[in-house]
Amino acid sequence: QAFREETERFVDSVLREDRSVLALLEADYTFLNERLAKHYGIPGIYGSRMRRVTLPDNSQRGGLLRHGSILAVTSYATRTSPVRRGKWVLDNIYGAPPPPPLPNVPALDETSVSAALPMRERLDAHRTNPVCASCHRTIDPVGFALENFDAVGRWRDHEGDNGPIDVSGGLPGVGELDGVAGLEAGLMSRPELFAGTMTEKLLTFALGRGIGYYDAPAIRKIVREAEPDGYRFVSLILGIVKSVPFQMRAST
Repeated sequence: QAFREETERFVDSVLREDRSVLALLEADYTFLNERLAKHYGIPGIYGSRMRRVTLPDNSQRGGLLRHGSILAVTSYATRTSPVRRGKWVLDNIYGAPPPPPLPNVPALDETSVSAALPMRERLDAHRTNPVCASCHRTIDPVGFALENFDAVGRWRDHEGDNGPIDVSGGLPGVGELDGVAGLEAGLMSRPELFAGTMTEKLLTFALGRGIGYYDAPAIRKIVREAEPDGYRFVSLILGIVKSVPFQMRAST
């Protein structure tokens, strides 16, 4: 419940304050109550009421990629999943969804891999199997950057009895990066991609249908015209209302 409320209130604040959509990725505040603050290891928060909390510069919390809701839903019950997390980021943030798994390719047999090994080593089979390698060489490095967060979103520096977690990763078109801060910086270096992804989702809602290839020119135009305004939500919404797909829908 607190996970969901944190994210709902955070997104609502960005919308109500008409901030840039990029504020969803990098923020110096979040919403916490005592229970969630303890879970995150943040002192000085008391009571069950959720409230806005300004975070220090070195905080492990902030934007969506640091929210327990996102980190937990992209994990398994007992362990993290760099694959799920990487795919989620590529799908929902970067606008570069990986292709679906090839048919008739069996899932990785985790029983044949020691659970004591670091997650990166356990997933080596993805990148050594030529059938899987082409996609997992793109997906896995994105997820590895989030490995400082465990399956329920708590910060960790070590995985079990192993040494320090290796959070080096990479992002297509950006290159190598390190940890969640590096991933956020990589995503922010291509702001038009996240703005485009948000525009697609908003346009889908506005049209009441899925987005087709024929909508791509309108989406590019909306994003291009919103850039001078810093990709504020109001700029994207106004662009959608003025767009050809929305106008054609409104007139029928």
